[in-house]
Amino acid sequence: MNFQKISYSVPWNLFLITLGSVIIGIGLKSIVIPHGMITGGFSGTGILIYYYTKTLTPGIWYFVLNIPVFIAGWLFISKRFLLYSVYGTIILTLVIDLIPFEFPVKDLMLASIAAGTIIGAGSGIIFRSLGSAGGNDIISIILNQRYGIRIGTYNFSFNFVLFLLSFGLLETDMILYSMAMSYITSQVLEYFMTLFNQRKMIFIISKNPKEIVNEIIEKLKRGATLIKGSGGYTGEKKEIILTVVNNYQIKRVEEIAFNIDPDAFLITENTFNVLGKGFSTRKVY
Repeated sequence: MNFQKISYSVPWNLFLITLGSVIIGIGLKSIVIPHGMITGGFSGTGILIYYYTKTLTPGIWYFVLNIPVFIAGWLFISKRFLLYSVYGTIILTLVIDLIPFEFPVKDLMLASIAAGTIIGAGSGIIFRSLGSAGGNDIISIILNQRYGIRIGTYNFSFNFVLFLLSFGLLETDMILYSMAMSYITSQVLEYFMTLFNQRKMIFIISKNPKEIVNEIIEKLKRGATLIKGSGGYTGEKKEIILTVVNNYQIKRVEEIAFNIDPDAFLITENTFNVLGKGFSTRKVY
């Protein structure tokens, strides 16, 4: 069974959703709620309602808020995605309400950093699956698929508005700590999203492009494309090499290029995601 088949299998996706939901729940119940902070998204909204009403539990409020969002997931994404998300929401709801312990972190800034890292890691793991833990995850995936809006960017923007609405209900310092935690969460989430997808895109300008391409194909087992170009000053026709490699292959490409042509010009750029043969496959929810 290849990795693509594994990534679409039910056990693998349930494992990712369960693991991510448990990690998020630990961050919420053992750090965020004991310190009186709020997260962003629907979990933060549920916690804020709980602080204000003192009724039900943060987990139950989270589940209630998710009901209309499930309908959006059904309409705009897929039935499979919805079922996975309902499962994730149930797991997260149970973990939030059942975890009995607290992390002994007293300093609020350290608590913000720890909670942001834990929640971001859990969210990132869930986003590697074909489902979600409900709430803002569903909305952010819809916006990402339809309009290309980055998931972490949307989450932070939503949270910023939520925190503005929190003034008057929570102490100002607590809101600022919560905002710092939200920013850390979004950064860690983005890191987990790109952890296995980020590659290096390399442009090489050389007088010996064919030789360099042959070496890349033979030694690194990577493809390369020759792009027609011309010198801006001389007007001389050139063939520019474009290749995409894993991070650990960058030095190998440099060795190949400069051993063949010491005067080669090499440009390396980060890529957010690479889809295609030899790299990642497109994820269909």
